[in-house]
Amino acid sequence: MGQAAEKFSTVTPTIPPLDPSNIALFEQEGLTVKQLEPLGFEIYGADVRSGLSEPVIRALETEMAKRGFLVFKHQGNISADELVNASKWWGAGEIHSTHGVHPATPDKNRDIFRCSNDNRHGILGVGPQWHNDGSFEAATFSHSAYYMARAPEQGGGTHFAHQGAAFDVLPPEKQAYWERLVSVNSTTGVTHPLVHTHPISGRKSVWLHLGMTGGIIERLPEEDMTLEELQQQPASTDQLRLLNAEEMKELFNDYNDLLNASFEKGYGIRYHYDTGDLLYIDNWALAHRAAPEAHLPAERQGLRIMDRVTIKSPRNLAPHFGLPQYIQISRPHPLNQDGVWQAGGVGFRWKDDIPMQN
Repeated sequence: MGQAAEKFSTVTPTIPPLDPSNIALFEQEGLTVKQLEPLGFEIYGADVRSGLSEPVIRALETEMAKRGFLVFKHQGNISADELVNASKWWGAGEIHSTHGVHPATPDKNRDIFRCSNDNRHGILGVGPQWHNDGSFEAATFSHSAYYMARAPEQGGGTHFAHQGAAFDVLPPEKQAYWERLVSVNSTTGVTHPLVHTHPISGRKSVWLHLGMTGGIIERLPEEDMTLEELQQQPASTDQLRLLNAEEMKELFNDYNDLLNASFEKGYGIRYHYDTGDLLYIDNWALAHRAAPEAHLPAERQGLRIMDRVTIKSPRNLAPHFGLPQYIQISRPHPLNQDGVWQAGGVGFRWKDDIPMQN
């Protein structure tokens, strides 16, 4: 892709409103719904300890897929087990935990990842760049829970960007290019498409981890084949290439700019929590990052404590072009010699002056 390509199209991104029939269903169960703009929604009157009916849970999951996230407001001091049990409502109905356990984690619960701006209370510096949770897994988490056990007095929320709407505002030539790309995780070698079709909403959605990618594979275009045919047909080695460092930097900066532009263009939101809020994201529909204020010291910002739970996906986020789900990135790369192929750590450093812990 040339440097002169336009970053954004003139298309107005769309995020569908809540379905009126689902709103009626929620209200029948005694819930009040507030649609946030331009994405997400809040639920009032719920107590996750008491559970919800199966029809309401499935309707909430559908609305999450379309609008990105939901928030059960003011849940109070819920226990570790209550948080984990409520998180099993989504995805495959199982928790998928891949993290260490901080000493301050409630009940030392293996399924809770405790984050904080004070290392006595949780892990520091988590998630400063745009990402999706579990990028190192084939079945990257379907949903994630963020329970704000203690909100800081001076703010410190989370930024969210809708990845389906983000795809919509890409120029057509860039859409076609990104649909021919597959990322390789720098730690595990797992592969994911840069553009996938969301299994519930059906929307084409962008997907790239800015802090843990070791290589990008491009499927070269062919004049006599459509994009759909390219994606479905296994590619030979001479039909594939690795992006070089210059191309990687351009791609990563474009992706970062695309999600940064979400606030201005109407597909992103800076969400601020109250203590006791329980927020769930659809991790295949929504990219996120911690607000910069979230990492300020507790002495300056006020103490922030957040508990994360990650939910197993019922399917893999599988690559196109017949590529394997895993490639051994610790071995020499199989394609062009000038391509980036970087194992371990935070992967390819697309910008030198930013923190990249995720």
